[in-house]
Order: sequence, then C-alpha cells, then structure tokens
Amino acid sequence: MAATIIDGKRISGEIRVELAEQTAAFKNQYNTVPGLAVIIVGEDPASRVYVRNKHKACAEVGFYSEVHELPADASEEQVIALIDRLNDSKEIHGILVQLPLPGHLDEQKILLRIKPEKDVDAFHPYNVGKIMIGDYNVLPCTPAGVMQLLARSGVSASGKHCVVIGRSNIVGKPMAMLLLHDNGTVTVCHSRTPDLKAQTLQADILVSAVGRAGFVTADMVKPGAVVIDVGINRNAQGKLCGDVDFEAVREVASMITPVPGGVGPMTITMLLQNTLTAAIASM
Repeated sequence: MAATIIDGKRISGEIRVELAEQTAAFKNQYNTVPGLAVIIVGEDPASRVYVRNKHKACAEVGFYSEVHELPADASEEQVIALIDRLNDSKEIHGILVQLPLPGHLDEQKILLRIKPEKDVDAFHPYNVGKIMIGDYNVLPCTPAGVMQLLARSGVSASGKHCVVIGRSNIVGKPMAMLLLHDNGTVTVCHSRTPDLKAQTLQADILVSAVGRAGFVTADMVKPGAVVIDVGINRNAQGKLCGDVDFEAVREVASMITPVPGGVGPMTITMLLQNTLTAAIASM
C-alpha cells in the first residue's frame, strides 16, 4: 500500500490560522504588533522570491514587516549599521539576513551582529548553544517545521531510530538535536559515511537533507519508515524535486513528504512562529 502523504501545505495553513489568532491576542494584550525586518543584499532572483513570500506571510498573520534592499556592492559597514539600527528598534522583534550574501561580505560577522533575542533564524552561536542543551526560545525554521510535520501527523521520535542524511549547521545538526530532544536514537550520516544504505535501512524516521535529486532510492528505505525529504533540487527535466525518489519510495514507506508541498511551506511558517515568540519574550 502506498505511503500516506504528509501535506505540508495543509499543516502550514493550520499553523498560520493559529498564529493569526495568537497575534491578535498579543496585540490586544500589549498594544504592540510583532515586527520582522528582512535584509536583502543584491539581485539574486531566488532570494527576491523568498523575501516577497516572507513579506506576504507576515501580512497574512497580522505582523508588521520591513524589507531593506541594499545594492550588491553595499559595504560591510552599511549592512552592519542597518542591523545596529534594527537591533535598537522597538518596532522590530525579528531580524533576518537573506542568504547567500555577495562574496565580499563576511557572512559570519554580519549574522553575529544580530542580537540573539532578535535572531529569528536561530543561527547565532548563543541560540545554537541553547538548542544543544534543550533550553531554547527559537529554532532553525526548517528543522522546526519537520518536527511540526511529524507531531501533527501523529509521529513521535521517542524510542525510534532516526537517521539524518546531511550535517549542515542549518538543517542536519539541529535536526539531529531536535529528534534527540524528542527521545529518538539518532544517527547522522554524510558524504564520508561508509555503506550509507546499511544505516538508512535501520531508520524508522529518515530525514534527507543532502540537496541531490533522487539520492534516496527505494532499496535504501526500511519498509514502513517515515520519510522526510528536505531537499529542493531540479531534475534533468528542470522539474522541482527532492532528495527522495518519491514514486518508488512511496511504495515502501508508511508516510512521506512530497516536494514541492512538504517541508517547504513549513519553513516560512516557522519563521513567523519565531518572530511571535521573540515578540512575546521582549515584553
């Protein structure tokens, strides 16, 4: 029997309705509107689409939002001066710098300039450390979205063997931590893992975040596993797809996320959640 599809679009929509209600209650209580500022440097087309979607999502749940567009040749001093101004702004509770940045800018230096309490991407080492010890306010948006997809689909990591393919700071590492906090037994695999298939075949929950189209094939998946596809790629035909060979793996897994329409819609929704959390914490 084919796997149940975990519908990220539907779940994301449900969470946004809840966020709109919580935002209305927050406004009534504090007479303040949660505010998000997004900084974009340069003309990257994909980044511009993301920023536009974030701006629209803020309006949907009742947030205030600002988009700061800087030219591709903006200096580090200009970007840092803008961040400093937003750090001091009472209207702004969350600051996000859209990546990637032009090559002449020091990404680490710029991200570290954001105050930890306004770091709604949860990239600051202070917030990364808090995630490590399980005492966090905000979480990286994609792993947080995956945990919501699992929870709202009735899947707990507790007592399960969870395998994460990918060890990036943005997805792989925090994903492993969150599954661990949910009492999963976690294996992290990557490009140097020998016999990857032997590891993935043990997974009750398999999360792939490697960015390679069709990387996870049906023979790598344990029958009945829950498969979460974080990858966003283009196949040979130029069609949007994930890391997982969806049609084949769907015949083996018990539950699976599609691409598009799985993890993707959750990422911006979790950014909204983080901004509201930051606004509440600032009161």
